[in-house]
Amino acid sequence: MLSKIIHRPIAVTMCLIAVVVMGCLALRFIPVSLMPDIDVPQITVQANIPGHSAKEIEQRVISPLRGQLMQVAGVKDIRSEARMDAGHVVMTFEPGSNVDLLFIEVNEKIDRSMNTMPKDMERPKVIKASAMDIPAFYLDIWLKRTDEKSPQADEYAETAGLAFAQLGRFAKGVVSKRIEQLPQTAMVDISGTVGTEIECIPDYEKLQSIGLSTQDIENAIKKNNITLEALSVVDGIFRYNIHFDSQLLTKEDVEDIYINHEGRLLQLKDLCSIKEHIAQQNGKVRHNKNNAITLAIIKQNDAQMADLQESMEALLSEMRKEYPDIQFELTRDQTHLLTYTIKNLKTNLYVGVLLACLILFLFMRQWRLSLLIVLTIPLSLILTLLSFYIIGISMNIISLSGLILGVGMIVDNSIIVIDNMMRRWREGERLQTAIVNGVREVFAPMLSSVLTTCSVFLPLIFLSGIAGTLFYDQAMGVTIALFASLAVASLVIPVYFHFLFRKHHHAPTEERKRQINLYRPYKSIMGWVFRHAKACLITLVCLIPLTLFFFWQIEKERMPKVDHDDTLMSIDWNMGIAADENDRRIMELMNGIEKETVTSTSMIGAQDFLLSHTKDITASEAVVYFKTPSKKKLEKAKEKIVELLKERYPSASVEFNESGNLYNLVFSTNESDLEIHLQDQDGRRPDIATARRFTDTLRTHFTDIAIMPVLTETNIQYMADMEQMAIYKVSYEQLYSRLKELISKNEIFNINDGAQSIPVIVGTDNRESDRILNSSVKNGEGVDIPIVYLVKETRGEDYKRLQAGNSGEYFSIDLNANDKKVEQIMRYVDEYVHQPKAELSASFAGGYFSSRQMIKELALVLSVALALLYFILSAQFESFIQPFIILTEMVIDVFFVIAVLWVFGESVNVMSMIGLVVMSGIIINDSILKIDSINRLRRGGAPLLRAIMTAGHNRLKPIVMTSLTTILAILPFLQRGDMGSALQYPLSLTLIVGMAIGTMVSLFLIPLFYYLIYRKRA
Repeated sequence: MLSKIIHRPIAVTMCLIAVVVMGCLALRFIPVSLMPDIDVPQITVQANIPGHSAKEIEQRVISPLRGQLMQVAGVKDIRSEARMDAGHVVMTFEPGSNVDLLFIEVNEKIDRSMNTMPKDMERPKVIKASAMDIPAFYLDIWLKRTDEKSPQADEYAETAGLAFAQLGRFAKGVVSKRIEQLPQTAMVDISGTVGTEIECIPDYEKLQSIGLSTQDIENAIKKNNITLEALSVVDGIFRYNIHFDSQLLTKEDVEDIYINHEGRLLQLKDLCSIKEHIAQQNGKVRHNKNNAITLAIIKQNDAQMADLQESMEALLSEMRKEYPDIQFELTRDQTHLLTYTIKNLKTNLYVGVLLACLILFLFMRQWRLSLLIVLTIPLSLILTLLSFYIIGISMNIISLSGLILGVGMIVDNSIIVIDNMMRRWREGERLQTAIVNGVREVFAPMLSSVLTTCSVFLPLIFLSGIAGTLFYDQAMGVTIALFASLAVASLVIPVYFHFLFRKHHHAPTEERKRQINLYRPYKSIMGWVFRHAKACLITLVCLIPLTLFFFWQIEKERMPKVDHDDTLMSIDWNMGIAADENDRRIMELMNGIEKETVTSTSMIGAQDFLLSHTKDITASEAVVYFKTPSKKKLEKAKEKIVELLKERYPSASVEFNESGNLYNLVFSTNESDLEIHLQDQDGRRPDIATARRFTDTLRTHFTDIAIMPVLTETNIQYMADMEQMAIYKVSYEQLYSRLKELISKNEIFNINDGAQSIPVIVGTDNRESDRILNSSVKNGEGVDIPIVYLVKETRGEDYKRLQAGNSGEYFSIDLNANDKKVEQIMRYVDEYVHQPKAELSASFAGGYFSSRQMIKELALVLSVALALLYFILSAQFESFIQPFIILTEMVIDVFFVIAVLWVFGESVNVMSMIGLVVMSGIIINDSILKIDSINRLRRGGAPLLRAIMTAGHNRLKPIVMTSLTTILAILPFLQRGDMGSALQYPLSLTLIVGMAIGTMVSLFLIPLFYYLIYRKRA
């Protein structure tokens, strides 16, 4: 077939143009995202019960739910947490589980357990974790400050509060709707809005003087808020519908309610002070120092990030013109992160291609040959991208890394084919014969090399969790790129080689000077290696224990550390402060780091988000996102905050996490290095005093580790005295209604106003706990009874958050430390809990164990990859011994890679281990070609030593060129400046070191091992 194709360059060119055009069109439609679209096997169940303590929620809601949900098929791990007003259960399933079916099963379990739940509780929400739940960006909106604060502070605050409530209605009714109309937007999640409420505060002196009670006020409001069904009447040939409407819709409607008391008509505004004001806030949002509303924009699954960004910028530009009094600003922009990351990866890709081309020109010195090889790169890349579109792979960090790995190897096949065709032509064959025989001679070893490189990706399916699924994109990127380059080298390059040299009667000669410069050092080193064969063998044997030593010493982690200039700060004040005090403290902290920050968004207290992309917090906690100009500024800001907290709020705890993005969700990079789960001897959560003693002991022994204090809250508990209530003739219902009234929770009804609901409340303007007991309640006879006679107040301390899991309830201590320190802590904890007086048991979890599990799996993957390589090589060479010669190269390469990682302060992680796996398939390609050449020469009758030296001479230039092009194509990825580069750094470093050492081994040691094995047979 090849002998016919080489005479039809125009037909081949037309086919290539068609493929290039299709590839360029496909490139426009390939989705671009930060990470591949994968299912995260996790489901979260959220339960909200306002007014209930953490202990009540754990006992009445979370514990029964956990028992039901543990029965769901395929649950790998289950964890729950209860706090004031809410709780949640997080279920993690086996990778590959059908999350949609599990979602249905979880809902069924919840429906069955609803009968045992509190009657006033809403049905728990079930949320599937999805890669698409990570917001593309957040939009903060706030009112511009146009007026200076007036002297009437209260009046100003009330006006500003109502204006902000209107901004909330505007955000929900206008901004979110307009954003959701964009075709690239899936939904908008909103937090920070505040509603209004109409509060009726009775004038108790007036009521008492005319003989009315608050119950009369409530009844009057309820009776005036009715909607009757429509009546139908007939008038001749016509039928009419009559509607009766007595709904209360505004504050004025409530004020104008009439009460007929003993023949006197009284209006409600004469008996009560009726005010409309903002409702009590359990949380708020601030952008920098401004009271703000934040909207999380969720991208459609199949939408382009760039299109979403462009549409949002256009929409915001319009809204800024239409609403000049409102400020709009995008924060935590994932599209910027993606654009910057993809741009850097593409730039590095171009630089790598350029460096590879320079090497080709340097070695070839003939523009025709260099042009042929350079042609391989764009053709192979376009074929690869076309295949991406066909099989549905998006452009993301992982798939681009596959292309990056492929670029260095794309030109290898072309170099080998051209070099072999040129060599045979120089040996005297006709041009056409040299082309056909040259391609045929190297096609089998090239195919074997491609298969060995691709086969190492097959064992990655054994990786547990999402990582195994995730690197499918990388494997496909490399595999498609290599097969595309093999097709181009075998079918396209020979055609254009024949076209360029068809008028030449003889092969161009090589420059003798360059041959001497290249081959003389090679012969000298080969001679030295063969003279010191024993020393080489002893060194090889010694490298095995040294490799194990370095592997034991090096740090191990799940994923490489990625540098950031922004962070999510979580603060727990560890005391029951109100949201306003929480807000004041956060403002104080942010003022302290104002010089270091570019922008910040503070989420103070409970938030209103529907999805679980933001941490669930209480009124005494806060989550603050802030961005700094650089990593150094970020570290400085963190240090300042820690110092401020130690100085002013020593009981507070703070932790800094990476800002939420898809990378963190997929790889759980925010997981603590070590989690200590404490239980008492009965398998229950230890009491607070025991937990405090243990935590203080840990803090004393490990002063360099940040250990959070035991987080507790103080609850006020009112216990009704049944005997006293019977004496004073007060019922539970009367007492409960009066208490709700005193804390302004006595909601009569809601006024529906569009998308929002305004509650009407009968209460007081006094909500302080010390005055509640000094108030009174009317008994059945209308006599005022002091509440202090009927109720006893107690204050108790309890855990702020109650955790539980597969093993039951426990108290968790989360720590971050290096591997050696983690091991020391675990040994100390084991010794502590085994003391006779400890009465504790401890179990461990965290990133320390998950990273080791991942490394073990990757070690297994490497072993399976080596076994596959052995099988393929045995089949190719029809020998059991020769594959061992080639695979001895792995021992030397792995040692140098581990040693260099250790010297550079890098860790063994998923990326570096995948680099080792990929390296094992790449570095042996040169050795395969060399062994194949030696075997062919020996079959032709050449003596052993001459066959070794001749094969080394023939393959020297191709080996050096293919290695240098691969190394230089990957070299630009050794810089760090974004997430993509930081992820590729350990993989690139591993490949570069492996390729450099592997080239030396292929050139000098593989021939030595071959000679030592076959010299007796020769």
